[in-house]
Amino acid sequence: MPATPTSRSTIVRYIASRLGQSLIVLWAAYTVSFIVLYALPSDPVALLAGGDASDVTPEQLAELTAQYGLDKPLVVQYLLRLGGVLRGDFGTSIATGRPVSEVIGEAVSPTLQLVGLAFLIAVLAGAGLAVLATYVRGRALSTFLLGLPPLGVAIPSFWFGLMLIQWFSFQLPLFPAMGDKSAVSLVLPSIALALPTGAMIAQLLSKSLATALGEAYIDTARAKGADRRRVHLRHALRNAALPAITMTGLIVGQLLSGTVVTETVFSRPGVGRVTASAVQQQDIPVVQGIVLFAAAAFVLANLAVDLVYPLLDPRIQLTAAPRRRRQTPVPTHAEAPVAAEAATDFDTDAVLEAAR
Repeated sequence: MPATPTSRSTIVRYIASRLGQSLIVLWAAYTVSFIVLYALPSDPVALLAGGDASDVTPEQLAELTAQYGLDKPLVVQYLLRLGGVLRGDFGTSIATGRPVSEVIGEAVSPTLQLVGLAFLIAVLAGAGLAVLATYVRGRALSTFLLGLPPLGVAIPSFWFGLMLIQWFSFQLPLFPAMGDKSAVSLVLPSIALALPTGAMIAQLLSKSLATALGEAYIDTARAKGADRRRVHLRHALRNAALPAITMTGLIVGQLLSGTVVTETVFSRPGVGRVTASAVQQQDIPVVQGIVLFAAAAFVLANLAVDLVYPLLDPRIQLTAAPRRRRQTPVPTHAEAPVAAEAATDFDTDAVLEAAR
């Protein structure tokens, strides 16, 4: 029985519900980051003044503390900063004195380029490896290919990045070792960033493919004369890819967190490098702004997946809230034989086609 198409009002209610949940997630991320940063033992103003603040007078130190609002009680600081965020004001960087929105805005573009290319490489490499590992006939070759994803997950990304620099920048001078002066300089950091993500995709997709190839609709497709490639790519992969698509939000979050190490190793500007510098300097406004940016990217990625998923699998319907099940009227004595006959009269081929 085909699924009922989702109405426009249902989609609007679902989006409104998810946006409300997203606001709660953003608020929680902002609050947790505030608590963690203020639990650190060091003083950001003292770090700005030279670490131990020995080069400034107590009056100057008190003036700097009051300038950034750090002399107020923590609850007051939290409410003032949260109110500023609600107005679109993320505060001023303690380290540079510039607005946080400018600091993050300059770093977003290089990071999006890096994450976008790394995402593309991870999806193509991970999906290609999973399909190849489940398609080859040789057991030894298949076992070898299936053993590569766990190895890719175990390899530290910073070590892999250093090896890429050693091989393809020093021994074979094909790519620049650092910087972002040209598009070619994006290749090595994208590969280094994509390694653990692509390995995770390959692991998940290979298991899903192995499960899908054992389903009944695959046997039906083979019985109808479909060749191995058609069965593998059109029938099995189409259904096996659905669990991997639900991991898109996690993949985006993993790539964004990986930019901290990757951009530092390759000396690239971006959000990751700004994050590392802000954490070292305990630049609280910048760190909180980056936390909100990463949380918003994660939330938007999950929302996009939830909206696209029903298009890929029509059996899934968007619902803003659980609905009450409508009670089915009990058939009368005269209607019972007809209902029983209708329940047992179905087309097996149609059911298998729908499952496929």
